[in-house]
Amino acid sequence: MTTTIYFSSNRLGEVADDQLQRMLDRFNLGRLRSSGKTPEGVMEQTLYISSTAGQFVLKGNPLFQGQWAEEQFIVEQLHTRTQIPAPAPYLVDETEDIFGWSYSIMPCLDGQHIHTPELQARLTPPDQQQMAEMLAIVLLELHSWKVEDSGELDTSSLAIRPFDVSYRVWLYGRIRYWLEDARKYSDISVQDIAWVEGILEGSRQVFDQLNTNTFVMGDFKPQNFLVKNGDGGWKVSGLFDFTTAYFGDEVADLPKITIMYLENGEEELARRFLTAYLKGMEDKKGFVERFRVHMLHQQILNWGCAKAMKQVTWDDKLSFADWARKFTDIEGYEH
Repeated sequence: MTTTIYFSSNRLGEVADDQLQRMLDRFNLGRLRSSGKTPEGVMEQTLYISSTAGQFVLKGNPLFQGQWAEEQFIVEQLHTRTQIPAPAPYLVDETEDIFGWSYSIMPCLDGQHIHTPELQARLTPPDQQQMAEMLAIVLLELHSWKVEDSGELDTSSLAIRPFDVSYRVWLYGRIRYWLEDARKYSDISVQDIAWVEGILEGSRQVFDQLNTNTFVMGDFKPQNFLVKNGDGGWKVSGLFDFTTAYFGDEVADLPKITIMYLENGEEELARRFLTAYLKGMEDKKGFVERFRVHMLHQQILNWGCAKAMKQVTWDDKLSFADWARKFTDIEGYEH
């Protein structure tokens, strides 16, 4: 398991039909009909595969040693521990004789991404409200996988390898590292740094007293799950991509969906999402402080990435603190 943050990947490159057929033959998955890029495959590690045996997704050229073992283990655990649809069976071939790199192949799950214009155009306000609450419930189920220690999965032993330092020290170290990295591409003032340190210091005691560790997906965002509407309303019909998963504070999985709603001007949906999650939490102590720190972490990453790639979508004259404050000030949209 890795908590390394990747902004690029090892791409698949050109893949020939005869290679895909050899892969299908290896797992008795029928004859190749067609293949194509996945629309949400930002890292370009994936291909859609259609065969006489069904629809599949090929994921290849791993980002790190053990990526497939990690994802296979997580998929199997979620399949056993929860009702969340994960891509099982998750098949792995660690040999490199077909493509020149190892790969995994998994069932293609059915549904749509919630951020697609086609789906958004069809959603009614009650649909959107139900979906916000449903996403919170899915995360609560995901976080029902509780463990003794914070840390990462050792892909050799399939045991959790605790962090070398406390969870707070590990998390705060990441935040400071990425804030310093953002200074390479943008103006991070002394006042910005003081504001960040104020948030961290104000949350120190809460994190030092935190003693609940759960599975954290690390990348719970619209691109990594699918939804379908049925008799009981909207449900997640597929959850995938566990590349940055680890074990720690469950609240770390809340910022990306919250950011999606806030950037769309949907504060009421952000509020509904967080309220539904908070209602189902077992360990609510220090929720506001925990959320603020995890949101700060995410927005430091988003700020640095946008500035480095010159893809800023907000007022570029804003200081980091002024820009990030509307996301970290949870009191503004929590109630």
